Amino acid sequence: MSNDLINEKRMYDNEMEHATDMSYENEGGTVTIPLKEYDKLREHQKYITDKDMINVIDKIEELVRALRKHIVRTEI
Repeated sequence: MSNDLINEKRMYDNEMEHATDMSYENEGGTVTIPLKEYDKLREHQKYITDKDMINVIDKIEELVRALRKHIVRTEI
């Protein structure tokens, strides 16, 4: 093969970039944590903690209260 063809097929500018990428190749997505910490995270997952989401919910609650003032229930 010619040198030009070899250079075209290379994805990396230098060997260090390639070595850096290869060092992450075998890393898995698994993390080991204590069971107590896992239980605490699972319990915390049941609650809404995002400030923007809480603000939206508060605004919806305010609007629902305003709408309830205009509800008239009549028995037909």
